[in-house]
Amino acid sequence: MTNLYRFADQRARRRIVSFDRRELSRLLSLYSPRVASGEWRDYAIDFRPGMAIFSIFRHTAEQPLYAIAKVPGAAQGGYMVYNGPRKLAHGDSLEDVLSVFDRKLRLLLG
Repeated sequence: MTNLYRFADQRARRRIVSFDRRELSRLLSLYSPRVASGEWRDYAIDFRPGMAIFSIFRHTAEQPLYAIAKVPGAAQGGYMVYNGPRKLAHGDSLEDVLSVFDRKLRLLLG
């Protein structure tokens, strides 16, 4: 027996989440001075079902130092900042979670 699937129906179910122009501008204004100082080197933007992620890398071939996620409708707020598996901040606005970068964060190798 053959099952027919309508791809248009599948795409309609998946909600595409992305950063708007204002959010992307804010993320890049955070990113640019750190690149100029040599602290960060690269970034990536990923779109997954129900979320968008802005990842920041020290070296392109490594895991991201930080990941800033936008997850609309999340119980703990729509924005989160991660350092690897560790959640550094969560909140309802991008400005709230980006305040974690106001402090001088340093990567400690031990």
